[in-house]
Amino acid sequence: MKKSLIAVIVIILVIILGAGVYFWMQQSSNTANVTPPDTTGTTPDTTQATTTAEGASVVIGKSAGGNDITAYNYGTGDTRILFVGGIHGGYEWNTSLVAYQLMDYLEAHPDAIAKNETVTVIPVVNPDGLKKVVGTAGPFTAADVTVSSAATVPGRFNANTVDLNRNFDCDWQAEGTWQNTKVSGGTSAFSEPESQAIKAYVESHDPAAVIVWYSSAGGVYASSCHNGVSAATAALTKTFADASGYPAHQTFDFYEITGDMVNWLAKNQIPAISVLLTNHTDTEWTKNWKGIAAVLNAYAE
Repeated sequence: MKKSLIAVIVIILVIILGAGVYFWMQQSSNTANVTPPDTTGTTPDTTQATTTAEGASVVIGKSAGGNDITAYNYGTGDTRILFVGGIHGGYEWNTSLVAYQLMDYLEAHPDAIAKNETVTVIPVVNPDGLKKVVGTAGPFTAADVTVSSAATVPGRFNANTVDLNRNFDCDWQAEGTWQNTKVSGGTSAFSEPESQAIKAYVESHDPAAVIVWYSSAGGVYASSCHNGVSAATAALTKTFADASGYPAHQTFDFYEITGDMVNWLAKNQIPAISVLLTNHTDTEWTKNWKGIAAVLNAYAE
């Protein structure tokens, strides 16, 4: 009798245990077979990155006229390389356009960035000036620009009529020079919200190198602020110039420059170069991409 009872108990336990194992296996199978959302049909915004350390885009400040100044980030590495366009707004609209072309390229070719790198693009430092000429403070095409070269001059300045490339802290003066014209450098260094935004971004993100587009002279210019051209800046100048085909220059000596952005960067020991496009309309994308690719390769690990 006792043996029969024990046998029944054993059978019941085996049944219970088997049912438990079966239920657990079914749950595991269901979990493993969950299908993730299908994102293959989505179309990314070509002005924003896909996977970044800080999110695709970050508004870093407002212009004097209340327009956003936006930084777009690509990659997740610790070595940040910063590209800047549009400091002279609509007067040099092609400098913003080449920055947007870079963004489009990085969106389509994320493998162009090494794992240790993050590329940040600030395509429009002066959205007020860009809007005066192009009609928008954001992405645009060359076809959107229908005014003559002379009519673009007001677009060089922000809503406070300040030349932003005379508003940084290297030889700052209230009255600066642009070719044969006197221009406002602001009431003090960094008096303008646009230059303040750049200053705050640079100081909080510590870029390894900065490339700023201007037009028009067709060359790569090193930066310095009475401290000589650093070895890192000299190497950056040579790297971009050799790859792009632009001539390299150690100084910009066409006329006196005060309050210049790249020279302020040099004052703060940040390697920085000015890349001047050849004219005010072409982006010379092929030349510029060769220079960009060479810089990315130089900073890759």
